Amino acid sequence: MKLMYKGKTKDVFALDNGHYLLKFKDDVTGENGVFDPGANTVGLVMEGAGRAGLSLTKFFFEKLREAGIPTHYIDANIEEAVMTVKPATVFGKGLEVICRYRAVGSFLRRYGLYAEEGQSLDGFVEVTLKDDERLDPPISKDALDMLGILSADEYETLKDLTKKISDVIKAEMSIKGIELYDIKLEFGRVDKDKQIVLIDEISGGNMRAYKDGNYIEPLELEKMMLEGN
Repeated sequence: MKLMYKGKTKDVFALDNGHYLLKFKDDVTGENGVFDPGANTVGLVMEGAGRAGLSLTKFFFEKLREAGIPTHYIDANIEEAVMTVKPATVFGKGLEVICRYRAVGSFLRRYGLYAEEGQSLDGFVEVTLKDDERLDPPISKDALDMLGILSADEYETLKDLTKKISDVIKAEMSIKGIELYDIKLEFGRVDKDKQIVLIDEISGGNMRAYKDGNYIEPLELEKMMLEGN
């Protein structure tokens, strides 16, 4: 294996067969020892977070596969905390796509003059640039097209996939009595036809989930979601 990239929460290796291997780590994003899925830095280490994140990622990616939604997922080995995926090309230097069902986090910090904490947002989708130095600034459809990051048609595909994926995840979580407040997804292009697919992960580390109005920590979320499965 060849190390291709060291990320905040995962390392990426190239395999001889052309696929990639993602190694999940116990590092999670946050600040001052407090977890925050919207943070740009690793804030703390949570023992078992890597396997927990992968377990939930495997669960959700396989649910999406059943629903016919395209992803880069091939298979996973929970014990070794690794996932095999198709190689994908990201948009520009990377985008994050957030689906918001309630006003919390950076949305509330930006729009608090008009929004109330926890108010319903009905699956609002926004795109941000992966740019730690500039704190992942939001970017519009027109700007993405103008800057050549993705076309207007690709934006609509991205938005449609985000809502479909997030609704699947939200529905699965509601079975356990858990409410999804927001989730951060990443996408890329695969194969010769440059199909847009979901990449990266779907874990407690990139979403906010609540039960009975109380926030659920990532490791606890994995336990609650996978209990009995």
